[in-house]
Amino acid sequence: MRLLLVEDDHDMVAWLTRALKQSGFVPDLAPDASTAEGLLATGTRYDAVVLDLGLPDRHGLQVLKRLRDRGDRTPVLLLTAQATLPDRVRGLNMGADDFLAKPFEVPELEARLTALVRRSNGYAQARVQCGSLSYDPDSRGFTIGERLISLTPREHAALTALLMRAGSVVQKAHLSGKVFPHDSNVGPDAIELVLHRLRRKLAGSDVRIVTVRGLGYMLERAPAEDEGD
Repeated sequence: MRLLLVEDDHDMVAWLTRALKQSGFVPDLAPDASTAEGLLATGTRYDAVVLDLGLPDRHGLQVLKRLRDRGDRTPVLLLTAQATLPDRVRGLNMGADDFLAKPFEVPELEARLTALVRRSNGYAQARVQCGSLSYDPDSRGFTIGERLISLTPREHAALTALLMRAGSVVQKAHLSGKVFPHDSNVGPDAIELVLHRLRRKLAGSDVRIVTVRGLGYMLERAPAEDEGD
């Protein structure tokens, strides 16, 4: 999935680019409105545009307006540090497809982008499931059966990363990067606390998080004899 990332914060661009590439996205970078409009004018087909509103040379909504005025319907997700209701209403009325306030977790950005591209291609959004655990891309909520699971942002990020690769090992470093994208000083065992809390919330269901020693973690459906323990 090819993206145009329009953002002038160098630190944010660095960790976003790294995380998006790990998840299979191909981001092109634009640090300002002029560069973004130049890239969009080349005819390159982008699956989506991630557009910061606070650009150094022009407001992001002006970039959006010019894009829509020339009939370009590429999905646009707006980023802003101040997601007030008037900002959201104005952006959506001008043709934005979604809105995400800073700070945010990378898995949420990835889920929103995937949903935007699916909608733009005419596909209904499908739930992602492992056993009775289900993730709804529209609400970004997790349920076990009919029960909604209450999760912290870090728990949500960890469970999303594990569910998207259910049945496969997710390396510890990769999972930590998803859960703690802004904090390079987090200790190597910090992810264990998040997973401990997640395991408690999944207890009694037919899914579990297992540790694969030396490799990482895996979400899997528990064998029949373990269900209900």
